[in-house]
Amino acid sequence: MSQRYLAACIQVDQPNPKDRSEIPGRVAKAMGLIDRAVVGYSPFGDVRLIVFPEFFHAAPIYHTAAELHEKLAVEVPGPVLEPYLAKAKELGIYIQTGTFLERDPRWPSHVFNTTCLIGPEGVLYRYRKVHPWLPWEVHTSPHDLLKHGYTDPLWPVADTPIGKLGCAICYDWLFPEALRALAKAGAEVLIRVSAYMDPWGATPPMDWWTVVNRCRALENMAYVVAANQAASLENYPPFSWPGGSMVVDFDGRILSQADPGAGDKIVVGPIDIAALRYERQRRTGHMMQAHLRPEAY
Repeated sequence: MSQRYLAACIQVDQPNPKDRSEIPGRVAKAMGLIDRAVVGYSPFGDVRLIVFPEFFHAAPIYHTAAELHEKLAVEVPGPVLEPYLAKAKELGIYIQTGTFLERDPRWPSHVFNTTCLIGPEGVLYRYRKVHPWLPWEVHTSPHDLLKHGYTDPLWPVADTPIGKLGCAICYDWLFPEALRALAKAGAEVLIRVSAYMDPWGATPPMDWWTVVNRCRALENMAYVVAANQAASLENYPPFSWPGGSMVVDFDGRILSQADPGAGDKIVVGPIDIAALRYERQRRTGHMMQAHLRPEAY
């Protein structure tokens, strides 16, 4: 498989489900959007990576973890992933799912905010958000369970035919250490699954979304593929969500971006893993990972 391909960010505007019976409908919508991206853009390149936004399947609309557990949480991996697994195998692609509110029998009183990377080989990793957006997000950080015997990796990276992929969710990206952890684990493509609301979105004067995506790309010398929630105020109150999904290269250049504003949109951008690897080997300037002095911090 070529290491030069297109990545597609898919953002959506849809009503949030009130209970888990509505989640299969969200998954069915995702299957149609994947087909549109892969087939529709095929004259221009091979779409090999698909990224969906945070809360694509369900947002934490209830105020307690107990309510989320009762009404919206699902087990991951589980039946909700089966269509994604079939689609990835059918099309030979990699899919970073939108997040699920996840329940795990090993941690019965907790709910996680979870995304999975799925490829033709199956589920390659499960990432659980380490930095919940306090105080509104009441799901659990796996970091807080380490002292209770939690052993799953906090920052998984998958080595795939389209590069080494790692993901962090939304607020995680406000912590440079989080993305540095993925980069130090070898990630070449940093994937952002996000629900970033106004006014910290994709437009000045406080376009944190754009600034942070570009900064994490250049400081880790990695591609960034970032899908953002694009729901209207009516669908995901109390906030509105600007979209602006984007692909950024390893020098912080925006390669493509969806026009900011609510609505279902697909934006694709080029990824060239061979070029990235060449630059990482060739450069002696602006090699932040090589020039780190961790003992000084």
